[in-house]
Amino acid sequence: MARFKDKYQNDVAKALMEKFNYNNVMEIPKIEKVVINMGLGDGKDNPKIIKIAVDELATIAGQAPVITKAKKSVANFKVREGMSVGAKVTLRGERMYEFIDRFISIALPRVRDFRGVNANSFDGRGNYTLGIKEQLIFPEINIDKVETVRGMDITFVTTAKTDEEARELLKLMGMPFTK
Repeated sequence: MARFKDKYQNDVAKALMEKFNYNNVMEIPKIEKVVINMGLGDGKDNPKIIKIAVDELATIAGQAPVITKAKKSVANFKVREGMSVGAKVTLRGERMYEFIDRFISIALPRVRDFRGVNANSFDGRGNYTLGIKEQLIFPEINIDKVETVRGMDITFVTTAKTDEEARELLKLMGMPFTK
């Protein structure tokens, strides 16, 4: 874990400084936070589903998640304002680096037919989001205790000004982008 952060601060920073010709070390993009979001649309009827998903998310992230509530009522989805519709956790600092290391080196290689992650999922401001179809790729999750397979979105929020800078930052950290 500390090894990953040290490598990031030294090797990645030097490579980015050379490639983009930054004048100051404070210009080098960094990862600010990682947000893991799990939508639980079917959990609105059954609070047990939300409890199970929150426990799984806490196991994956190593931190207690927050239950997200519906902001508006939507009749077509049978959702009222204030209903629990998901869970999310925001990782910063040491936990963030530990999660990134585990995600890149352990979880992603466990994805079936994995050929890399999409290199075009940037938002135009240097943030990268990818969707995971099942929580089973994380080794912390006990497959025997899983009732339903759930997906999640993982967002890497960076200080990069452009997508090109953010793509290079994540590539140097080990993110396996498709060619």
